[in-house]
Amino acid sequence: MATRRDDAKSPQEKPVEALGEAEARSELARLAEVIARADTAYHQADAPEITDAEYDALKRRNAAIEARFAHLKRADSPSERVGARPAEGFGKIRHEQRMMSLGNAFETADVVDFVAQIRRYLGMAESDPLGFTAEPKIDGLSLSLLYEEGRLTQAATRGDGEVGENVTANARTIADIPQRLSGAPQRLEVRGEVYMSHDDFAELNARQSALGERTFANPRNAAAGSLRQLDPAITRARPLRFFAYAWGVLSAPLAETQYNAIARLGALGFQVNPLMRRCATLDEMLDAYREIEQRRATLGYDIDGVVYKVDDLALQARLGYRSTTPRWAIAHKFPAELAWTRLERIDIQVGRTGALSPVARLTPVTVGGVVVSNATLHNEDYIAGRDARGEPIREGRDIRAGDWVQVYRAGDVIPKIRDVDLSRRPPDAEPYRFPDTCPECGSAAIREEGDAVRRCTGGLVCPAQAVEKLKHFVSRAAFDIEGLGAKQIESLYRDGWIREPADIFTLQERFGAGPRQLKNREGWGEKSAANLFAAIEEKRRIPLRRLIFALGIRHVGESAAQLLAQHFGTWEALSEALDAADPEGGEAWERLTAIDGVGPVMARALVTAFHQEAERASIERLVSHLEIEPAERLGAPDSPIAGKTIVFTGTLERMTRAEAKARAEALGAKVSGSVSARTDLVVAGEGAGSKAAKAGELGVEVIDEAAWHDLVGAG
Repeated sequence: MATRRDDAKSPQEKPVEALGEAEARSELARLAEVIARADTAYHQADAPEITDAEYDALKRRNAAIEARFAHLKRADSPSERVGARPAEGFGKIRHEQRMMSLGNAFETADVVDFVAQIRRYLGMAESDPLGFTAEPKIDGLSLSLLYEEGRLTQAATRGDGEVGENVTANARTIADIPQRLSGAPQRLEVRGEVYMSHDDFAELNARQSALGERTFANPRNAAAGSLRQLDPAITRARPLRFFAYAWGVLSAPLAETQYNAIARLGALGFQVNPLMRRCATLDEMLDAYREIEQRRATLGYDIDGVVYKVDDLALQARLGYRSTTPRWAIAHKFPAELAWTRLERIDIQVGRTGALSPVARLTPVTVGGVVVSNATLHNEDYIAGRDARGEPIREGRDIRAGDWVQVYRAGDVIPKIRDVDLSRRPPDAEPYRFPDTCPECGSAAIREEGDAVRRCTGGLVCPAQAVEKLKHFVSRAAFDIEGLGAKQIESLYRDGWIREPADIFTLQERFGAGPRQLKNREGWGEKSAANLFAAIEEKRRIPLRRLIFALGIRHVGESAAQLLAQHFGTWEALSEALDAADPEGGEAWERLTAIDGVGPVMARALVTAFHQEAERASIERLVSHLEIEPAERLGAPDSPIAGKTIVFTGTLERMTRAEAKARAEALGAKVSGSVSARTDLVVAGEGAGSKAAKAGELGVEVIDEAAWHDLVGAG
């Protein structure tokens, strides 16, 4: 495929070096708008719309364009802003000293440049000593606390860096924030981060869910939303914590170094981070980063990087500030979509098709803005360190309970495990033994040749399969019964009210009246029960394609269900065809596998489902309650090929095989992939081979492409 030329791309798509001046101006305007909207969502609404990685990429692009086109820098440039305007509903507090943000380092090279720039600015040689502090970057909400004569007088959020929200009453409810100080300077502004621990976050979300209120995506959102409540009583009920890591206005110095100043805040009664350390060299800074990253999952709270600061406060004063960031500090961010954490155990989940799926239970860690405590392990080969062909993956490293594993998450996909750190493997960790029996029902779990997945053979006897099949049955693309979702299915199955799909359509008959009524169950009322019964009644009439999909037969998705419905037209025709088919061979099997898009794998799954006595009986009980709508046949009934089975073979010159197939189906024909005695017509293009020969043997009519176009009126 040809690569799209840069001059054909929009400014948004082009690399910075390829932008013209007009395009740069347009792109800066777009970035200013997008970043401002993201700032508002993050700082005011406590509901980020994009990930930190996406936000950082936007800021870097804006900075790169401004560096190349300095004269185009906007008055509302994101590079000149910190945070967002204070939200309405709070009083405003103007910071005596502006609350700055930090510059970011994403690679080791960025940290090397940071240190080199400081040395150049100060005129220091490589051999001159230059000390730094390194501490975890807490992922929370920035807060300023002003103490006068040892008494807390005001608390403010960062806001836009110049004006913040007055949250004094709320801050007084946080146990980590002292109300009075002894031995402090007469005026002391302490700055730090309000956060929430992982355990407290999980408990809060559980309470919110039980009350039917919104839950939070991550501890940062929960902490920010809790601090910024108009009612301090709500804040008091939330488990907020505070780390002090900086200061603003001072009537007297705290110390001569960053490290000792923070130690002084700790002595005054503030919580300071115990992982903060001094670093004498660049190598020690990077060692601190790696050590803190390794400990990230066990801290019990979220961090998203490591902050380096020049230790000598006199040097900090000489270095000063840029417009929005200090020259003497930088945040070395962790990769946004990656994190290391401990794999606590491996559990097995059983799906509706009986597949045994291994799931990693992890020490919770925030990855890509979402708290991750579970990750897929794919299958037993992946755990063992090999692919489906037996070739090594992760250099053959297996995965065991107790391992430290690297978790990755891109966008909204299910978290996965990328790697394992053998240097941190516990000495008693044992290789994982994949079960050969179903953990839910005890039936044999077998792995067929060529299949990467081991499957339970219990069928409807297996409660896990039964529940998952029921969930699938009521899913949106299937019966889509309003008021009957996954949670309701689990509850009704657990109590024996629904065991198979047919039970849904007898629910009102069995539990609509009498002592055990649906309306009397917890979570149900008279109106909700009546609404559910009405919704079930509406679904007694169902299109054939939806019914086929709802049965949850392996290999039969939405497209296949549509294909089967279109081919057979009615439930009776489909049932007769599957009853007659035998995977061992025969004319009925050949007709089934000849349907274009079916093939032997899907055909075997369909026939197996219909030939298993228990499953077929369950299907028949369901069908007895339904009115199944025949599939609409495409094309006019007087089409010359309506109802005929056609096979295309060879190379067509005037249209592709896909176009020819679509044209035939639109005129009501069935297109098959193989020739049999049931074939009505073979259209042979250039190079037609065995199919045309077989048609000749069977006496099936064969025409060329020109005759085909004449037949269907295509030219």
